[in-house]
Amino acid sequence: MATSVLIVEDDSHISDLLRIYLEKEGYAVTVAADGGQGLEKFRAIRPDLVLLDVMMPVMDGWTLCRTIRLESQTPIIMLTAKSETDDKITGLKSGADDYITKPFEMREVLARMEAVLRRSDRSNPETPARRLVFDKLIIDMDSFELIVDGKKIDTPPKEMELLYFLASSPNRVYTRNQLLDDVWGFDYYGDSRTVDVHVKRLREKLEGVSPNWGIRTIWSVGYKFEVTSQ
Repeated sequence: MATSVLIVEDDSHISDLLRIYLEKEGYAVTVAADGGQGLEKFRAIRPDLVLLDVMMPVMDGWTLCRTIRLESQTPIIMLTAKSETDDKITGLKSGADDYITKPFEMREVLARMEAVLRRSDRSNPETPARRLVFDKLIIDMDSFELIVDGKKIDTPPKEMELLYFLASSPNRVYTRNQLLDDVWGFDYYGDSRTVDVHVKRLREKLEGVSPNWGIRTIWSVGYKFEVTSQ
């Protein structure tokens, strides 16, 4: 059965874009245009996840989030044009699981949805934790966080996926084409230089953190996450 998602968003352009993209990814999507309608549809369909705008008529997103939390632990991701820290704190205190600021990339929305759904699936023993720990480095795909020397580093979804993929098989060498296939997917038709760009950005975040690991270039072949000791 497809994972069900309730989108509560008063901007029809945004809700249509989300619906089309998520349906293409195999999700069953229901849309509500205001907070009151959102609560009605939530109670009717009991979705697996809610994408919830903040500023809406009838009932704002924070109020709806608190109301849902009184009834359910369904994962909630807040969507808003506001980026102030206080607004994020308000959303999280209201019971939201994550918070995405508009404008956003659809791949980021999908990645964060997958992360909160994995975290919520505590009853399934077949769902393994996706968390790698090295010296001064934590790659946590369940919370979609990169912790470098004790500090959380904002990292785009594809960089996280690339780093996690490489670090999951320490010292194994991958060609650029292999990385494109495994990280970007077979339907990606971009240039292999895309891999080089993402590796460069990751190195800027990780350079000099630890002598025990690093992303190494294997000339004329590709890349590996080299680990010398833990």
